Amino acid sequence: MEVIDFPMHRSICYHPSILPKHRGVSSINWTLMNGDKKAGFTIFWADDGLDTGPILLQHSCDVEENDTVDTLYNRFLYPEGIKAMAEAVDLVAAGKAPKIVQPQEGASFEPSVRKKSFRKVNWDQPATAIHNFVRGLDSSPGAWTVVKNTEVILYSSKIWPKSSREPQGESVEIEGCPTNGIIHSNGILVPGNDGAYVNFERISIAGRMIPAANFGKKEEEKVSIVLTTEEEKIIPLLKTIWTNILSTEVDNSTHFFESGARSMDVVRLVEELKNKLKVQLKNEDVFMSPVFESFCSIVIMKLRHGDIQKSIVFDAVNLHVNNIDLKFPKQLFIDGTFINAENGNAMKCVNPTDESIICEVQCASQKDVGSAVAAAKKAFEEGEWSKISNRERATMMLKLADLMEANQEELATLESIDSGAVYSLALKTHIGMSIETWRYFAGWADKLQGSTIPITHARPSRNLSFTRKEPIGVVGLIVPWNYPLMMLSWKMAPCFAAGNTVVIKPAEVTPLTALKFAQLSTLAGFPPGVINVVPGTGAVAGVALAEHPDVRKIGFTGSTAVGKLIMRAGSNNKLKRVSLELGGKSPLVILGDADISKAVRMSMGGVFFNKGENCIAAGRVFVESKIHDEFVRKVVEETKKMVIGNPLDRGTDHGPQNHKAHLEKLIAYCRKGQEEGAKLLVGGNRCDRPGYFFEPTIFTDVEDHMYIAKEEAFGPVMVISKFDYRNIDDIIKRANSTEYGLASGICTKNIDRALYFAEKIDSGTVFVNTYNKTDVAAPFGGFKESGFGKDLGEEALHEYLRIKTVTIEYGG
Repeated sequence: MEVIDFPMHRSICYHPSILPKHRGVSSINWTLMNGDKKAGFTIFWADDGLDTGPILLQHSCDVEENDTVDTLYNRFLYPEGIKAMAEAVDLVAAGKAPKIVQPQEGASFEPSVRKKSFRKVNWDQPATAIHNFVRGLDSSPGAWTVVKNTEVILYSSKIWPKSSREPQGESVEIEGCPTNGIIHSNGILVPGNDGAYVNFERISIAGRMIPAANFGKKEEEKVSIVLTTEEEKIIPLLKTIWTNILSTEVDNSTHFFESGARSMDVVRLVEELKNKLKVQLKNEDVFMSPVFESFCSIVIMKLRHGDIQKSIVFDAVNLHVNNIDLKFPKQLFIDGTFINAENGNAMKCVNPTDESIICEVQCASQKDVGSAVAAAKKAFEEGEWSKISNRERATMMLKLADLMEANQEELATLESIDSGAVYSLALKTHIGMSIETWRYFAGWADKLQGSTIPITHARPSRNLSFTRKEPIGVVGLIVPWNYPLMMLSWKMAPCFAAGNTVVIKPAEVTPLTALKFAQLSTLAGFPPGVINVVPGTGAVAGVALAEHPDVRKIGFTGSTAVGKLIMRAGSNNKLKRVSLELGGKSPLVILGDADISKAVRMSMGGVFFNKGENCIAAGRVFVESKIHDEFVRKVVEETKKMVIGNPLDRGTDHGPQNHKAHLEKLIAYCRKGQEEGAKLLVGGNRCDRPGYFFEPTIFTDVEDHMYIAKEEAFGPVMVISKFDYRNIDDIIKRANSTEYGLASGICTKNIDRALYFAEKIDSGTVFVNTYNKTDVAAPFGGFKESGFGKDLGEEALHEYLRIKTVTIEYGG
């Protein structure tokens, strides 16, 4: 209650929700518990005891189905109450303030909501009655019940939509409830005696607020942050605000609610922070971090344009590798929560350097994929993601890029032990280009504009036609094992810039950076359901994702054979859009006028980059005959200098192949080349050491009909073919003879030949006097059996947008 004193002993008071019958300390609680459709407040003349005297003015608002004390305060009672007090003062000053006698009939004065016995939930009533009772006591003093022999207070009650299916989760016994509740990813779902459901998103146990979905789980680790000098100056201000509200001394262990705070105090705290620090908290932030020390962390992270996701709990893998401590998840990530696969299946992650087991990661089933898609669909259609602006999405993406940069050493180390990538390359390319990709597409998020189109008028009326660029919906992404995080970023960043939600299946042999990425996404503030990561096999999780009818688009990078299967699966249930970045057998043509030293560097980089596990690798090197022998001599000489070893050693040039099956494929590939008559100059064998190490390999005398001239190695195998230059069209014809069309390259000092080659070669990317030079702003994708659709650049956005045309007739 607020009291304002005026000259001449005139006093007026403000009281919430006193329309028309409830008054006393619990009036707003009574309004909600009774299921009233109207709430409001009264400004009244105070009687001699400063109690409620005659009415001066009243204002009301509609009560929505899921309103609580807090939402009513925030939406109406607090802002409109302040305005009404000013209005009342003006009326008093002008001598126009009425004095309306309060009616006594039906009035309720009992402060019984404070009694614990009154606040226990009666489950033997309809769901709506249960909901009204709980929300009427939310957020103070709180309705309580007993769940699995534990006393809990229930908050954030919502009627479960009748159209929604009963979620999957853990059945839990609730005292006095004839039917068990369900603990699921969004809370605890409980049935009323009419068969309808109520959901509770938050609970309090022994004075500590937690997400209801976390009931029974081990507590998350405390998040600690290091304050800057400027941030340290904020703590005394926060302490002063708390002290003024609570009227007590405050230290790090002070509990906001145990010190006597109520709902109105939460509103006041949030408003004071907004006014004094320009930081916007939600009421839930106070409820979830009611202890002063943790509350300070929340405020600081908000001021840093970040947030702490306190509910992110996972089974962690802890390793000390590369002189740093690694901590990363090993579970599926669905709807903002790390969970085990429903069938408990797991798959081993093997370190290709020494063949040791890094950990076991949960392996998604078809049912798990369905849950992930449902979460993504809900986030897209009705979740927080659907409400935020394009610019807010961009800010979130930039936060994520900053977090990736802050954790780049850990991400690069994970990439090295999981995929075999040389650490320095992982740091620069695997992780570095991933960060650049997120920042680049964050810049596009608020620039997705339609256009106005002049069309014929329907006289005498006029017509206006314009286009809208809209997100597609739920997107399924399936990414390969050669650049696990970079391929995730290439596809997911434009997908989010466009406003979609994602379910991603990382390669089953390299899921670790995707799961660490999921953890970082929660710290960046991505709402639940926007990002879902389902490690698993292609035969189960991959097929389930491609076939799911609620997935509107599939983005895939991998082999051509699997790409064709993805296309078929994508049309099994509902027709969906597909973009494919597939295999390659990219030609690199070295003309006789080329600088041989540069040509050697280009070809080695084109073939051996990332151990040859590179979709645009120079799968066949064509060398003009007049420089062929010298080129071969130099390239063999330089290849023999390459250092093969542990990818974490800074002097290593060449790490292990990604996994055992791929190593065996390379051995068979080289054996086939020798059988067909190609000349093996270097390598061709597994290294005599633990791990999946394969020697950098060079073949010469390769003819066009041979297997190794036509099929992709996807490994460190240089295939050299000689040609006699007569007409550039001759070598272009040979280069175009493959069904692949991903990339190509030419090394020459003749710019005319280079430009002609670029025009006539049948590939999506052409390198001239360089190789492997990709950039986040340059579109990337293939022709023919190398797929269709683009990653990177502005064109990548079109893969995840749909164009809607709107035509309006007016003025007739």
